Amino acid sequence: MVVTAVVLNSMSEMSSSTRDMRLQLRKQRALLQSIVEAPDCVGTCEAVVQMCSALDSGVFPRQTSRWWIKRRSGGTWEDLRLSDDTTEDYYKEKLRMSRAMFNQIVAACAVHVEKIVTHYRMSLPVEQLIAFTLYRWASRETYESGTSAFGIGRATGLQDVCDVTAALLNTYPDTIKWPIGRRRVQILHAFRDKGFPNCFSAIDCTHIYIDKPAGAQSDNYYDRKQKFSVQAHVVVDLDLCILDVHVGYPGSVHDVCVLHNSNVWRRAESDGLFGAPPENLPHGVVTRGYLLGDNGYPVKCPWVIQPYGGIFQGPDEERFDTRQKVARGGV
Repeated sequence: MVVTAVVLNSMSEMSSSTRDMRLQLRKQRALLQSIVEAPDCVGTCEAVVQMCSALDSGVFPRQTSRWWIKRRSGGTWEDLRLSDDTTEDYYKEKLRMSRAMFNQIVAACAVHVEKIVTHYRMSLPVEQLIAFTLYRWASRETYESGTSAFGIGRATGLQDVCDVTAALLNTYPDTIKWPIGRRRVQILHAFRDKGFPNCFSAIDCTHIYIDKPAGAQSDNYYDRKQKFSVQAHVVVDLDLCILDVHVGYPGSVHDVCVLHNSNVWRRAESDGLFGAPPENLPHGVVTRGYLLGDNGYPVKCPWVIQPYGGIFQGPDEERFDTRQKVARGGV
């Protein structure tokens, strides 16, 4: 009897649950039928389908990626053409300049770089050519790697660097020059605020890495870091503006030799470089101008001020070296 009661109870529960399911299905069917019979149902469905199709075809722009989403690389040139939250940082990372500055250079140099469209080929965009040259200078990558990232051939890349260099020299002939007038006064005041009155700028040499030179004594270009390079002697102010540059000596040449053969040395030795009003410094020193340099420059050069250096320094020497390194930190 007990077993029979349990079975009957289970069957009644199953039948009640089945009735509930059937009732729920009837309600859903009735609701769906009422929606279908509504006058705006077909139009709404068609509008949804058209909206999905438009989004898929790219008619409406997709939302730009947020800064925390890593950019999908399609090559350096393709990434530079994108416009999203990381574009400005990407330009500074790859080209060492803002996008606005890049556009300004393109607008100024386009007439010198633009190629003629022929029956045999379409010319590359001016933006792509200038971007490759700037990227090559900023990254120091090989031509094989750089041209691959920009989708151009190696021969095109070699010629492009020459063309863009000539265009920049023609467009900005007076950008690198020794300061005069108001600009010189501003530089002198800036260095005076750093504790160096009558200081014009800071000087240093750096190495520009190159491929192994063909048809020349390669040992001369082999520097102390076991790489092929040429020396670049640069003079800059506190605003990182280049005032003088001298490039071309092999990487094995010492900084002093580059300085002795530069235009800065000739002008400084002939008293035609500085010309500021005389300034009385401690210990009876009178100067009309000088540059800040590191310990690689000769101590006997009166117009290049080096740090004391050494391990055992007094408080005054240590304070001077700290200020001197901070003031010439830009170079």
